[in-house]
Amino acid sequence: MTIIKKLDSFILKKFLLVFFGAFFICLFVFMMQFTWRYVDELIGKGLSFEILAQFFWYMGQTLVPQALPLAILLSSLITFGNMGESLELLAMKAAGVPLLRIMRPIMLFAVLMTGVAFYFQNNFSPKAQINLRTLLISMKQQSPAVEIPEGTFYSGVTNVNLYVEEKDTETGMLYGVIIYKTDQGFEKAQIVLADSGRMEMTRDKLHLKLSLWSGEQFQNLQSGGAAPTRGANSPYDRETFQHKELLIDFDSNFNMLDKDLLSGMPSAKNMAQIEHSVDSISHELDSLGKEHYKMACMQYYKRPELDAKKLETISNSSRQVPFDSLVAQLPDAKRQQVMRMAQNNVVSFRADLEWKSQVLANGEKDIRRHWIEWHQKMALSLACLIFFFVGAPLGAIIRKGGLGLPTVISVAIFIIYYIINTSGMKMARDGEWNMVYGMWISTVALVPFGVFFTYKANKDSVVFNSELYKSFFVKLLGLRSSRHLFRKEVIIDDPHYDLLPARLEKLKAECQAYMQENKLLLAPNYIDIFFRSRPDERVAAISAEMEEIVEDLSNSKSYKELQQLNRLPIIFEHAHTSPFRNGKLNVAAGILLPIGLLFYLRIWRFRLRLQRDLQTVVKVCDRLQGLIAGNAAAEEVDDSAADDSKGRNRLRLRLGRKARRIVLIAFALIAVAAAIYILVRERSASASYYYPELSAPEDTAAKPEQFAPPESPDGRKAAIPRRGKPIIKPVDLPLR
Repeated sequence: MTIIKKLDSFILKKFLLVFFGAFFICLFVFMMQFTWRYVDELIGKGLSFEILAQFFWYMGQTLVPQALPLAILLSSLITFGNMGESLELLAMKAAGVPLLRIMRPIMLFAVLMTGVAFYFQNNFSPKAQINLRTLLISMKQQSPAVEIPEGTFYSGVTNVNLYVEEKDTETGMLYGVIIYKTDQGFEKAQIVLADSGRMEMTRDKLHLKLSLWSGEQFQNLQSGGAAPTRGANSPYDRETFQHKELLIDFDSNFNMLDKDLLSGMPSAKNMAQIEHSVDSISHELDSLGKEHYKMACMQYYKRPELDAKKLETISNSSRQVPFDSLVAQLPDAKRQQVMRMAQNNVVSFRADLEWKSQVLANGEKDIRRHWIEWHQKMALSLACLIFFFVGAPLGAIIRKGGLGLPTVISVAIFIIYYIINTSGMKMARDGEWNMVYGMWISTVALVPFGVFFTYKANKDSVVFNSELYKSFFVKLLGLRSSRHLFRKEVIIDDPHYDLLPARLEKLKAECQAYMQENKLLLAPNYIDIFFRSRPDERVAAISAEMEEIVEDLSNSKSYKELQQLNRLPIIFEHAHTSPFRNGKLNVAAGILLPIGLLFYLRIWRFRLRLQRDLQTVVKVCDRLQGLIAGNAAAEEVDDSAADDSKGRNRLRLRLGRKARRIVLIAFALIAVAAAIYILVRERSASASYYYPELSAPEDTAAKPEQFAPPESPDGRKAAIPRRGKPIIKPVDLPLR
């Protein structure tokens, strides 16, 4: 009993140290993310340290329910990963302690944290939500601190625009001040120009005091009403001063909003208050619905009240009067008036109904928001326990500790949970999903993973073994795998060389007989594959016999024999007969023709592969027989074949080098020829452009005057320029 208590304390010490560190880290990350969302409300408001401390304190209280599940997931994953990596978990299992017993102390702690999270959300979190929202709204309404920039108008003060050309930060003096005041309205705007000034806050922090020197003040004196006519002068007041003080209303105090205004928020209520609010809202909506029905019966479905005799007379009357004929009997003016009144009534009734439906829709949405908070309190609390059953067995499986892989896995799992939870909550809030389904879908999605990981970890199953999945896909896709046999350092049992020649001859004969009888090169029969499939026992026997020979001969000391054994293929015994071993699945695949055709081609491929494998087995058996019998001719043949293959490889390499050289030379010649061709074309094109007489037609001999150069005034021909721009007009060149 003492050993078990020490084991529990040992596991709890390992877990609690990691848990508290992970909890504060997760809480810090959530707080930074929340602060970043409202950073605009904090910067530039001149908030005191006390206000900021309250903000972060209440924010931390509201984010504790979200940080707890992630902290439990991360800490349990790291704890069991560390114990698995340091083989402590293996030692506990070797001592006869099952995994569920090892998880018990931390599981009890997770159950305790689930209850603490629920109690915290139901009692402390609503008060923190009210205080936090009150602070946020109060900070939004807080006036910003006055920081006047240079060279631009500052509009941070209500009804005042300030312009400062230059300011001295050491003395607080402002130079080149322009003030545009509209506190008395735009019609009586005031413009103040001053050479210098200084701004101070009054002691009550309700006004800004502006002390101005050497300036002028202008004020419009036009009375309110119509604007002045074009060309008329507007009266204004001009005042020149040497010193003047202005008081501007500017409340810089932090005024806290009344908390009672936010007491109706769903997040500010516990579960009992939420249920009471839902009942009240539902009762109010029912009353509104009944009232609306009465109003609809009085306004929209109004009928004249008739006694029993009139109703009986109307029902017994067989005469039917069409409505269109009654309307057609009315005068045109009366008919237009009636139709206009009916249209106005329809528009009015529609607007009234839309407003009433909006009121009812808002009430139903408010009910859904209350139920979301009600379910959220239980879902987030239960997530602590579910995340433990996901993180603890997962850490025992991966056996990796530290903050590397466990952190990545924990964050990925929590992100998936958060996305599912947020999507379900939005669907439930909008009324598209059922409330229970939308709020609990994230929890239901994680429960199977927790059960699966716990079962696999308890059974010591390899869930994340890459070799297991690799072998599965190799079998699924039919990928080849080769043998890797090496000479053993210590050989206990030598191969049975007296029996091996006969066994090799038998294996070779079975392979040849099977190839002759089954004709694997031909296309298989579609009916036999899918509807009359049978296991091929002969191929299974050939494969078993070959593996026994390989097992016996693998103890050989000869490198050549081991080399020949490595050439033996690994035969797929069932891939060439049918796609499945279950007959019903084969029939279903054969009936579905597109799927059956794919399996048919795959089986044909494996039949061709089996043909090549059996041929390889026959060749290897011949060589092994020669090696075992000590036949020198076989060795010489093998060596000569190896020499021939080496010679062919050398010849292939030489031919490859020559071919590459020839190809490179051909490409170089083609490139040179193309370059010469391009240069010739460019040369001829430029010559024909600059000297059009060089591109004259063949009959230029008959009419040489068409291409003769221009003549000078004294009768001589001008010279043709060899460089420069083309001749556009004849130019007379002077003669020397």
